[in-house]
Amino acid sequence: MAKQFDQISDDLAAFIAAQHMFFVGSAAQDGRVNISPKGMDSLRVLGPNRIIWRNLTGSGNETAGHLASVNRMTLMWCGFEVRPMVLRTYGSAHTLHPRDAEFADLNTHFPPSHGARQIYDLSIDLVQTSCGYAVPFMDYAGERDVLAKWADDKGPEGIKAYWATRNTQTIDGFDTHIDGPKP
Repeated sequence: MAKQFDQISDDLAAFIAAQHMFFVGSAAQDGRVNISPKGMDSLRVLGPNRIIWRNLTGSGNETAGHLASVNRMTLMWCGFEVRPMVLRTYGSAHTLHPRDAEFADLNTHFPPSHGARQIYDLSIDLVQTSCGYAVPFMDYAGERDVLAKWADDKGPEGIKAYWATRNTQTIDGFDTHIDGPKP
């Protein structure tokens, strides 16, 4: 039942825009595979083969470390509310940090946040849909505001201090480059 495409159609872009949550998958050559749920209005489809998503500061920073080692990423959406579909996009992503020139321009696509840690600019080489018939119905009850309040309370300097102590390496010890490129 799976169908594959070389780009995101308008119909699939509308499906993505209607979802409140998506999942990010990444892995280095060795170590653990990371699958992480994302939300908070952090993703934009910018073209048929381009997606950007803004990664907010959290407890781990696996995706950045994985992409520094092996540049591949999978994004997945599930139709929990109406349309029974699972959509995956596969590709490679360019990691942008707040210190990078392109970051500020891409960050304008999203609501303001002190916790903005990276923006991933994903080049898509494969799009796949599958039926989603086994995905349960779930009702959307709203966004959580805990992470936004946490970031606001920390402020920009507190966020940078948090990065230095909690976000410089993955759980497998890969460098995330949050504090700058290594010589």
